[in-house]
Amino acid sequence: MMLKQLYYIHDPMCSWCYAFKKTFDELISNLPNDIEVIYVCGGLAQHTTEIMPKAQQEKIKSIWEQIEKELGVKFNYDFWTKCQPKRATYLACQALILARKVNKEAEMIAAIQQAYYQKAMNPSEEETLIKLASQIDLDKEKFTKELNTQATQKLLEEDFNLRRNLNVKAFPTLILKYKKEAYPINIDFKNSGKMLEQITNLSENTYF
Repeated sequence: MMLKQLYYIHDPMCSWCYAFKKTFDELISNLPNDIEVIYVCGGLAQHTTEIMPKAQQEKIKSIWEQIEKELGVKFNYDFWTKCQPKRATYLACQALILARKVNKEAEMIAAIQQAYYQKAMNPSEEETLIKLASQIDLDKEKFTKELNTQATQKLLEEDFNLRRNLNVKAFPTLILKYKKEAYPINIDFKNSGKMLEQITNLSENTYF
């Protein structure tokens, strides 16, 4: 039996993706066995060593506040005083690529989100990602060596190409795919049941 694919397009440093985590976890725990979940790194921001401008910091803080108000998800604002914020997420995405190789991608996503949003650690920094790799029992030496190589960057670019082919421009996004058919799933941050119902209905469609 050919599996259907549920693509989850995200970025580990996307605050809305963090806000979606609990509901998304509920969704995937209830998916039918013939649906495979595939994580796709969308890539919010390229590599940079520059400190994020104050205006941009304030904009992101306002997004955190909006999420707290609308969804009740809490953030640790100490990040903005304890860290040097950089508008750079590609390195964190590359950490996911390495974790994927040993089937620990979901664990690394959770580790990055906890570090960033709850522990005021900066996943734009290599040092932070190496600590998190050790935390989830990845080979620290191998991870450190491969984190920012051209080979890892090339694998990440493959994710970006897949995201483009799926015509995705916002995170988080869910797309159910089978053979040549692709169906966007309406994101519901509060109710996994509605998304599961949509996925189930599509799975029963004659196209499948």
